[in-house]
Amino acid sequence: MDEVIQVTQWLSSITPRKKAKLFFFTTHADAPSPMVGSNDVDTHEETQLPLATTVALHNFKNIDEFLKKKVNTFSCYNVIENEITKTDYEYLRFYSACKYLDVVPPFLDLEKISAIQNKFEMTDEERDYRLLLDSADLVLEKVCDSLKPAGVSQMWTALRKDRNLIRGVKTIDIIGFFVDPNPTGIKECLFFFIVRFLQKADKINRVNTNRLERLIAQCDESSSCEEGKTIDFIIDSLRFYPTELYPFGFCLIMCVIEGRDGAMQEIEKTMEISRHLGMITHTEKNPTKETIELVKKELMKPKYQFYSSFTCWFMSHGDSNSMVLADGETIEREWFLTSFPDISTFQLKPKVFFMVSCRGANKFSLKGDEFEGQSATCDYYDIGSALIRNRMLDITDSVRDISYVQPMMDTLVAYSTILDHLSGRANTHGSIYVDRACVLMSGNISRGRSLTEILEHLSQDLHEILQETMDEDRIVYKQACHYDSFFRKTLKLPYTRHPKEDVHSAPQ
Repeated sequence: MDEVIQVTQWLSSITPRKKAKLFFFTTHADAPSPMVGSNDVDTHEETQLPLATTVALHNFKNIDEFLKKKVNTFSCYNVIENEITKTDYEYLRFYSACKYLDVVPPFLDLEKISAIQNKFEMTDEERDYRLLLDSADLVLEKVCDSLKPAGVSQMWTALRKDRNLIRGVKTIDIIGFFVDPNPTGIKECLFFFIVRFLQKADKINRVNTNRLERLIAQCDESSSCEEGKTIDFIIDSLRFYPTELYPFGFCLIMCVIEGRDGAMQEIEKTMEISRHLGMITHTEKNPTKETIELVKKELMKPKYQFYSSFTCWFMSHGDSNSMVLADGETIEREWFLTSFPDISTFQLKPKVFFMVSCRGANKFSLKGDEFEGQSATCDYYDIGSALIRNRMLDITDSVRDISYVQPMMDTLVAYSTILDHLSGRANTHGSIYVDRACVLMSGNISRGRSLTEILEHLSQDLHEILQETMDEDRIVYKQACHYDSFFRKTLKLPYTRHPKEDVHSAPQ
């Protein structure tokens, strides 16, 4: 069959709502740039003009033309073996969006998908199409689905009132002030236009969504929300780090085995819990400084931009400032913690570090013969009150910026013990902290909970356990863990566990 006819038949089989979503996912706002094959031209018109004309004319002609152009580009594209190009990213995003929406063109060359994944050096686990979807876009899709056409129309009216923001933007004028979002698919086009416009204007990104939340907050709840949804529910959904679908993130496990009883148990537990939570996991046994540098270099590869989060378990001996590596050398804990968050592939994404080592030799000892402990070795937007509102600073948009971010932002560091104190171990099972953390994160109690809630529960659970040193003094003591957070959103653990599904992977 002629390819033109195939493309036409494919487009005619897609509903207007799915066309709007396919366009949205395909024009992902944070696509890496500049790339090979990219001339660094402003893509404002390419990503917003089709949406604007569709809303204004109630006609999907321009979106159809955009999708046809994409399909034709991919059809003629020859996958080169060396450099990763802009088209490589676009091809993977397009394929994953089609798979997610169940509209994969029957004529799409899946062998090219496999060849592109080879260029990204993707493992079998990483070839799951869900990895290629942008989790932030999936959250925004759910927000759109929670709003009625009237709600999106009210957001548009509120946006149009911000003269400083919309001044001189042609696509805004194309849509006009009054919009009828009721025809099928028009609500989606208008909402996605608002989102992409705010992203291009540097007003929102995957972490900073305050400007979008303020637009939603101005909607009338009775007419703007779908059944069972509320304005608060919709806004709350934007206040979590986007980690939709599988995988939940990438997990790096580094564990020094030499001289640490139970270390293999620690590895097994952390691997099991990371997989249980839907993470793709990599383990480094007996790391050295060279190992750490190699891992950092690996994490800078382009494929890691597809991950939604990063988790690292580092388990070793240590003292107040440093950690002991497998070769006996030490590294400063602060150096380790500040070098990983600066990796560009995980910017604006949650990064969690579990630092499991002693930070000194002190113990919170318990006196008296009646105490018997677990045997352990010494492991040296609306403000309701007008009065309050009137006392607050008037922070205008002109003094806000989301472009520049401190490297440690969106990072959480969880310590197995407090400064200058021991971190207890069981002879056969390794770190007691690791054991309790894995138990709590694997249980039903963790489903849909925030990570910080689990860490607070862990702090309570660990501090109830009586531990005992294995030296001749047999001192019974308690251990206290804590965490430092630079999070700007809440990181929820997945309610539904997402195992790897081979049936969704592209052919090898």
